[in-house]
Amino acid sequence: MGDTLASTKDDHMNPTRRDFLKTSAAAGGALGLGLAAAPFRPARGQAQAGPRSAGQAAPMRILILGGTSFLGPHQIRYALERGHSITTFTRGQTTPRMFPEVFDRVEQLVGDRENDLRALEGRTWDAVIDNSGQRVEWARDSAQLLENATESYLFVSSTGVYLPYLTTDLEETTQPLLADDPPRDQPSYGVMKALSEIEVEKAYGERALVIRPQYIVGPGDRSDRFPYWPMRMERGGEILVPGKKDDQVMLIDVRDLTEWMIHLLENRVTGVYNAAGPASRLSMAEFVYGVRACFSTSLSFTWIEDYEFLMEHRLRYAIPWVMPVENALGQAQINIDKALAAGLTFRPLATTTTDVFDWWYSDAVDEEHRQNPRFVLTPERDAEILAAWKARAP
Repeated sequence: MGDTLASTKDDHMNPTRRDFLKTSAAAGGALGLGLAAAPFRPARGQAQAGPRSAGQAAPMRILILGGTSFLGPHQIRYALERGHSITTFTRGQTTPRMFPEVFDRVEQLVGDRENDLRALEGRTWDAVIDNSGQRVEWARDSAQLLENATESYLFVSSTGVYLPYLTTDLEETTQPLLADDPPRDQPSYGVMKALSEIEVEKAYGERALVIRPQYIVGPGDRSDRFPYWPMRMERGGEILVPGKKDDQVMLIDVRDLTEWMIHLLENRVTGVYNAAGPASRLSMAEFVYGVRACFSTSLSFTWIEDYEFLMEHRLRYAIPWVMPVENALGQAQINIDKALAAGLTFRPLATTTTDVFDWWYSDAVDEEHRQNPRFVLTPERDAEILAAWKARAP
C-alpha cells in the first residue's frame, strides 16, 4: 500500500507468515475461490490506467462532497493518478489517515452541508461525487445548487434502498421503499437514500449517476466488519463460522468500486447501478477458505449451520455473511449484471485480504483501535457460543 501504509505488523507474525504474504497476492486467482479472474494489476501502490477505457482520459475537475473518510481517499488517489484535479468540501474536522500525502494536491473547501454551502457558490466543475449524503435535505440542497455548475452528479447511495430484502435477484428497476411504516421523524437509512436519489434526479435528470454499493471492504474500512476475518484467522485456533456452507455472500473492494466510479465519470456514464461482487456466485465456504488460504496459522473451523441456534445466540450476521431469512432474504443476492456490462471488475479475494491485513497493522490504524475493535465476536463471546453449541442436547 505504499509509504502511507508502512507496516508495523512484522512484530506480530512469524517468518513463515511474512514469506507467505509475499506470494499470496500473486496466487490470488487460485486463492480467491469463487471469484472471477481479475485483470492484471500492478504491485500495490502503483498507478494503473485500468481495463475500462483506452489510454489516459481527458483531465476533469471533480468536486467531492466528503472525501476524508473511506471512499474519498481512494477516489482522490486514483483520480490524481489519472490526471484529474480534485476539490473537496468538508467540515474540516476529520484528518485523513489514508494517503494523507495526496491531500496536499487537493483544493479543500470548508463548509457544512447542513447550513453552509457558500464555499460552493459561483464555482464550476466537470463532475461532483456525493459521498456524504446522510440526509435527504443535503442531497436536495447540493444538487439544486450545483445543477448548473457541474455536468454530472454521482450520488453514492446503497443497496439499503431495497430494504426489506424480501426477494432475490434485486435489480435496479426494483422499486425502493419510499416511506417508513410506521412513519419516523427522520427516514430510515434505506428510505433516506432512496429519497435522496430522487432529489438528485430531479435536479440533474439524465445527467445523474447513482451507485448503490453493497458491503464495501478493503483498506480504510473503519466498520471492523470485514477485518474481523483476517484478524481471526491470524489468531488461529478453533474458529466459529456461522451459516450454511452454501449461503451466498457478497462484498466489493473499495478500490474496485472507486476506480470504477472514476471511469464512469470519465466516460460520461449515467443511470442507476448496483455495485457488489464478486462477478459470480460466492458461497460462505468459498469465502472462508479463500481468506484462510492467506494465513499459515494453525486453525480449524466449527460450522454452525443451525439458524435457530444462531438466532437464539443473537448471531444473525458476520459480514459478509447475513442470515438469509425474513427481511434479509435477498441481501446477498443483488443483481450486478448492469454494472458488469459497464466495466466493473474485481480484485482477487486474496489481494483484499492481505491488503486489509497490511492496513490493520499500519500507521493508518491507531493502536487504541487495534486493541479495541468492534468485531462481531470477541474471543470471550466466540468461546461462549462454541461451548453452548457443543453442550446442546443431541
